[in-house]
Amino acid sequence: MDVDWEEHGWERLGNGVGRRRLPGWDATVGLVIGEKAVLLYDTGSTLAEGAELRAQAEALTGGRRVTHIALSHPHFDHVLGTAVFAGAEVFGAVGVDELLRRERDALREDAVRQGVEESAATEAADTLVAPHHSVSGEWTLDLGGRQVLLANIGPGHTAHDLALFVPGVPEVVFCGDLVEESGEPQAGPDALPSRWPAALDRLLSLGGEGAVYVPGHGAVVDAAFVRRQRDELARRFSVA
Repeated sequence: MDVDWEEHGWERLGNGVGRRRLPGWDATVGLVIGEKAVLLYDTGSTLAEGAELRAQAEALTGGRRVTHIALSHPHFDHVLGTAVFAGAEVFGAVGVDELLRRERDALREDAVRQGVEESAATEAADTLVAPHHSVSGEWTLDLGGRQVLLANIGPGHTAHDLALFVPGVPEVVFCGDLVEESGEPQAGPDALPSRWPAALDRLLSLGGEGAVYVPGHGAVVDAAFVRRQRDELARRFSVA
Protein backbone atom coordinates (compact mmCIF):
# COMPACT_ATOMS: atom_id res chain seq x y z
CA MET A 1 0.00 0.00 0.00
CA ASP A 2 1.25 3.50 -0.77
CA VAL A 3 -0.24 6.75 0.41
CA ASP A 4 0.31 10.49 0.17
CA TRP A 5 2.56 10.88 3.20
CA GLU A 6 3.41 14.54 2.68
CA GLU A 7 -0.25 15.54 2.77
CA HIS A 8 -0.30 14.43 6.40
CA GLY A 9 3.07 15.90 7.34
CA TRP A 10 5.02 12.67 7.04
CA GLU A 11 8.08 11.68 5.01
CA ARG A 12 7.79 8.70 2.68
CA LEU A 13 10.71 6.26 3.01
CA GLY A 14 9.41 3.39 0.90
CA ASN A 15 6.24 1.60 -0.08
CA GLY A 16 4.06 1.66 3.02
CA VAL A 17 6.89 3.03 5.17
CA GLY A 18 7.19 6.56 6.49
CA ARG A 19 8.20 8.71 9.40
CA ARG A 20 7.29 11.99 11.04
CA ARG A 21 9.62 14.42 12.79
CA LEU A 22 7.71 15.68 15.80
CA PRO A 23 7.89 19.32 16.92
CA GLY A 24 9.74 20.26 20.06
CA TRP A 25 12.54 17.71 20.33
CA ASP A 26 12.58 16.66 16.65
CA ALA A 27 11.90 13.07 17.68
CA THR A 28 11.17 10.53 14.96
CA VAL A 29 8.06 8.37 14.82
CA GLY A 30 7.89 5.61 12.21
CA LEU A 31 4.95 3.86 10.56
CA VAL A 32 4.96 0.57 8.65
CA ILE A 33 1.78 -0.51 6.91
CA GLY A 34 1.11 -4.18 6.16
CA GLU A 35 -1.89 -5.86 4.62
CA LYS A 36 -3.18 -7.06 7.99
CA ALA A 37 -1.39 -4.98 10.62
CA VAL A 38 0.05 -1.51 11.23
CA LEU A 39 3.20 -0.91 13.26
CA LEU A 40 4.12 2.39 14.93
CA TYR A 41 7.69 2.99 16.11
CA ASP A 42 7.53 5.28 19.17
CA THR A 43 4.52 7.27 20.32
CA GLY A 44 5.50 10.84 21.19
CA SER A 45 5.88 12.82 24.40
CA THR A 46 2.28 13.29 25.61
CA LEU A 47 -1.14 11.71 25.24
CA ALA A 48 -2.19 14.62 23.03
CA GLU A 49 0.76 13.99 20.73
CA GLY A 50 -0.06 10.30 20.72
CA ALA A 51 -3.67 11.06 19.80
CA GLU A 52 -2.51 13.23 16.92
CA LEU A 53 -0.27 10.40 15.70
CA ARG A 54 -3.15 7.94 16.02
CA ALA A 55 -5.39 10.16 13.89
CA GLN A 56 -2.67 10.60 11.29
CA ALA A 57 -1.98 6.87 11.17
CA GLU A 58 -5.67 6.19 10.62
CA ALA A 59 -5.74 8.77 7.82
CA LEU A 60 -2.68 7.22 6.20
CA THR A 61 -4.15 3.71 6.37
CA GLY A 62 -7.73 4.43 5.33
CA GLY A 63 -9.12 4.20 8.84
CA ARG A 64 -7.19 1.21 10.15
CA ARG A 65 -5.91 1.26 13.70
CA VAL A 66 -2.35 0.77 14.90
CA THR A 67 -2.04 -2.87 15.95
CA HIS A 68 1.62 -3.01 17.01
CA ILE A 69 3.92 -0.53 18.76
CA ALA A 70 7.70 -0.79 19.12
CA LEU A 71 9.35 1.48 21.69
CA SER A 72 12.90 2.44 20.73
CA HIS A 73 14.00 3.22 24.30
CA PRO A 74 12.48 4.39 27.59
CA HIS A 75 12.75 8.19 27.33
CA PHE A 76 9.72 10.43 27.74
CA ASP A 77 9.72 11.89 24.21
CA HIS A 78 9.45 8.40 22.72
CA VAL A 79 7.00 6.56 25.00
CA LEU A 80 4.49 8.84 26.77
CA GLY A 81 1.86 8.72 24.01
CA THR A 82 1.42 4.95 24.10
CA ALA A 83 -1.77 4.79 26.19
CA VAL A 84 -3.97 6.28 23.45
CA PHE A 85 -3.42 3.23 21.20
CA ALA A 86 -6.00 0.94 22.79
CA GLY A 87 -5.53 -2.73 21.99
CA ALA A 88 -2.11 -2.37 20.38
CA GLU A 89 0.54 -4.99 21.17
CA VAL A 90 3.54 -3.13 22.62
CA PHE A 91 7.13 -4.34 22.20
CA GLY A 92 10.29 -3.15 23.91
CA ALA A 93 13.81 -4.31 24.63
CA VAL A 94 14.02 -6.72 27.53
CA GLY A 95 13.82 -4.84 30.83
CA VAL A 96 11.84 -1.86 29.54
CA ASP A 97 8.61 -3.16 31.03
CA GLU A 98 10.01 -3.22 34.55
CA LEU A 99 11.85 0.08 34.10
CA LEU A 100 8.74 1.96 32.94
CA ARG A 101 6.72 0.65 35.87
CA ARG A 102 9.50 1.58 38.29
CA GLU A 103 10.45 4.95 36.82
CA ARG A 104 7.09 6.60 36.09
CA ASP A 105 7.85 9.52 38.39
CA ALA A 106 11.32 10.00 36.91
CA LEU A 107 9.87 10.06 33.38
CA ARG A 108 7.28 12.63 34.43
CA GLU A 109 9.90 14.79 36.10
CA ASP A 110 12.17 14.60 33.06
CA ALA A 111 9.31 15.57 30.76
CA VAL A 112 8.45 18.60 32.92
CA ARG A 113 12.11 19.59 33.14
CA GLN A 114 12.31 19.51 29.34
CA GLY A 115 9.24 21.71 28.91
CA VAL A 116 6.15 19.47 28.93
CA GLU A 117 3.27 20.96 30.92
CA GLU A 118 3.08 19.31 34.32
CA SER A 119 -0.56 18.25 33.93
CA ALA A 120 0.15 16.62 30.54
CA ALA A 121 3.24 14.87 31.87
CA THR A 122 1.39 13.60 34.94
CA GLU A 123 -1.54 12.29 32.90
CA ALA A 124 0.79 10.46 30.50
CA ALA A 125 2.91 8.99 33.28
CA ASP A 126 -0.14 7.84 35.24
CA THR A 127 -1.49 5.94 32.21
CA LEU A 128 1.87 4.78 30.87
CA VAL A 129 1.72 1.43 29.08
CA ALA A 130 4.66 -0.93 29.58
CA PRO A 131 5.57 -3.36 26.80
CA HIS A 132 3.61 -6.61 26.62
CA HIS A 133 6.46 -8.33 24.78
CA SER A 134 10.17 -8.18 25.62
CA VAL A 135 12.75 -8.52 22.84
CA SER A 136 16.01 -10.06 24.05
CA GLY A 137 17.53 -10.73 20.63
CA GLU A 138 15.47 -10.45 17.45
CA TRP A 139 11.72 -10.75 16.89
CA THR A 140 10.09 -11.04 13.47
CA LEU A 141 6.62 -9.56 13.08
CA ASP A 142 4.36 -10.56 10.18
CA LEU A 143 2.26 -7.53 9.26
CA GLY A 144 0.61 -9.25 6.31
CA GLY A 145 2.43 -9.21 3.00
CA ARG A 146 5.58 -8.00 4.71
CA GLN A 147 7.72 -8.94 7.66
CA VAL A 148 9.74 -6.60 9.84
CA LEU A 149 12.45 -7.33 12.37
CA LEU A 150 12.76 -5.90 15.87
CA ALA A 151 16.35 -6.12 17.11
CA ASN A 152 17.65 -5.48 20.62
CA ILE A 153 20.77 -3.66 19.39
CA GLY A 154 21.95 -2.00 22.60
CA PRO A 155 23.06 -1.18 25.11
CA GLY A 156 24.35 2.20 24.03
CA HIS A 157 22.19 5.31 24.28
CA THR A 158 20.38 3.41 27.05
CA ALA A 159 20.43 -0.14 28.36
CA HIS A 160 17.30 -0.86 26.30
CA ASP A 161 17.76 0.20 22.64
CA LEU A 162 15.42 -1.43 20.13
CA ALA A 163 15.90 -0.99 16.37
CA LEU A 164 13.41 -1.76 13.60
CA PHE A 165 14.52 -3.24 10.25
CA VAL A 166 12.08 -2.99 7.35
CA PRO A 167 13.03 -4.99 4.21
CA GLY A 168 12.21 -3.45 0.86
CA VAL A 169 13.62 -1.08 -1.72
CA PRO A 170 15.24 0.64 -0.03
CA GLU A 171 15.71 -1.27 3.20
CA VAL A 172 14.94 1.00 6.15
CA VAL A 173 16.43 0.90 9.64
CA PHE A 174 14.78 2.88 12.43
CA CYS A 175 17.64 3.50 14.86
CA GLY A 176 16.11 5.24 17.85
CA ASP A 177 18.56 7.54 19.61
CA LEU A 178 21.51 5.27 18.92
CA VAL A 179 21.90 7.62 15.95
CA GLU A 180 21.23 11.36 15.95
CA GLU A 181 21.61 13.73 13.02
CA SER A 182 20.28 17.05 14.31
CA GLY A 183 22.82 17.25 17.13
CA GLU A 184 25.53 15.36 18.96
CA PRO A 185 24.35 12.00 20.35
CA GLN A 186 23.10 12.52 23.88
CA ALA A 187 24.73 10.41 26.57
CA GLY A 188 22.63 10.87 29.67
CA PRO A 189 23.02 9.16 33.05
CA ASP A 190 21.45 5.94 31.71
CA ALA A 191 23.79 5.68 28.70
CA LEU A 192 26.49 3.03 28.41
CA PRO A 193 29.08 4.94 26.37
CA SER A 194 31.71 2.21 26.37
CA ARG A 195 29.29 -0.13 24.59
CA TRP A 196 27.69 2.38 22.22
CA PRO A 197 30.17 1.94 19.32
CA ALA A 198 29.59 -1.82 19.34
CA ALA A 199 25.83 -1.21 19.20
CA LEU A 200 26.34 0.85 16.04
CA ASP A 201 28.46 -1.96 14.59
CA ARG A 202 25.49 -4.28 15.13
CA LEU A 203 23.15 -1.70 13.60
CA LEU A 204 25.32 -1.51 10.49
CA SER A 205 25.40 -5.30 10.25
CA LEU A 206 21.62 -5.31 10.43
CA GLY A 207 21.06 -2.76 7.67
CA GLY A 208 24.15 -3.05 5.51
CA GLU A 209 25.62 -0.46 3.17
CA GLY A 210 22.54 0.22 1.07
CA ALA A 211 19.95 0.83 3.77
CA VAL A 212 18.32 4.10 4.75
CA TYR A 213 19.00 4.82 8.43
CA VAL A 214 16.42 6.86 10.36
CA PRO A 215 17.83 8.59 13.45
CA GLY A 216 15.86 9.18 16.60
CA HIS A 217 16.33 12.90 15.93
CA GLY A 218 17.16 14.54 12.63
CA ALA A 219 17.25 13.82 8.92
CA VAL A 220 17.59 10.41 7.30
CA VAL A 221 21.23 9.29 6.88
CA ASP A 222 23.23 6.56 5.19
CA ALA A 223 25.63 3.89 6.42
CA ALA A 224 28.63 6.17 6.02
CA PHE A 225 27.09 8.69 8.44
CA VAL A 226 26.39 5.95 11.00
CA ARG A 227 29.97 4.71 10.68
CA ARG A 228 31.37 8.22 11.19
CA GLN A 229 29.18 8.70 14.24
CA ARG A 230 30.33 5.35 15.57
CA ASP A 231 33.98 6.44 15.22
CA GLU A 232 33.27 9.83 16.81
CA LEU A 233 31.64 8.13 19.81
CA ALA A 234 34.59 5.77 20.13
CA ARG A 235 36.99 8.74 20.24
CA ARG A 236 34.72 10.73 22.55
CA PHE A 237 34.51 7.92 25.08
CA SER A 238 37.98 6.41 24.47
CA VAL A 239 36.66 3.12 23.16
CA ALA A 240 38.70 1.04 20.72
